[in-house]
Amino acid sequence: MKFYTILKAPLILFTALICFVGNTQQNKEYYQLKTYTVKNETQEKVVDTYLEKAFLPSLKRYGVNTVGVFKVHNDKFIKADKIHVLIPFASLEQFEALEDYLIQDKAHLAAGESYLQAAHDNPPYEQINSVLMRAFADMPKMTTTTVEGPRANRVYELRSYESPTEATYKNKVHMFNEGGEIGLFDSLGFNAVFYAEVLSGDAMPNLMYMTTFPDMAKRDELWKDFVSSDKWTELKEDEYYKNNMKKAEVMLLYPTSYSDY
Repeated sequence: MKFYTILKAPLILFTALICFVGNTQQNKEYYQLKTYTVKNETQEKVVDTYLEKAFLPSLKRYGVNTVGVFKVHNDKFIKADKIHVLIPFASLEQFEALEDYLIQDKAHLAAGESYLQAAHDNPPYEQINSVLMRAFADMPKMTTTTVEGPRANRVYELRSYESPTEATYKNKVHMFNEGGEIGLFDSLGFNAVFYAEVLSGDAMPNLMYMTTFPDMAKRDELWKDFVSSDKWTELKEDEYYKNNMKKAEVMLLYPTSYSDY
């Protein structure tokens, strides 16, 4: 009896720990970033029409109410031939079940017929890339931006930080959470939409995040404040966080007229 009691206590603690970790993961949202590559205005119009009239309305019927659709401001960093769609999910199960829902949603099939039934020699896009992410611990839920002003002037900055190894990648994630980089962004007013670990993508190991600004001038001003801040100086000079990044990809985007934010 005593031996059973001795074994039982660690088992209870271990089970509680597993449940705690599981619940913590369940509280974090998941994000899919779908990127359509188009080669001309005709394809762009077809994809825009499908997203606005068929895909986003279907997502709302499915229970995903806030979807961002973005295009590139200029070609300073990458070519302006992409349409980015950011979709939040409450769970992996919700993400996984979406495709089955879409093929059964009659309103979606009807509104998106010209896109969904496009001829093989006249496709509506060149390709679709997809990245699956899980929200950071210090920002487990997406926050839609509060910036105002003309949509064409707004800047939604999407960044991808690649690391040399899986270990240095985890170190960079730690820098955002426990290190206080997220707190620094918040204190300066970067209006973050999300911070997330990439679970599946073509640039791993990497993390991604999005911040928002009313215009390019405000964006440039805040980044100057960030770089010159005491907190950033402390973080970048901390030996614990040295050499945890090898590449940063910066995408300066604006929201389409039918984007939810």
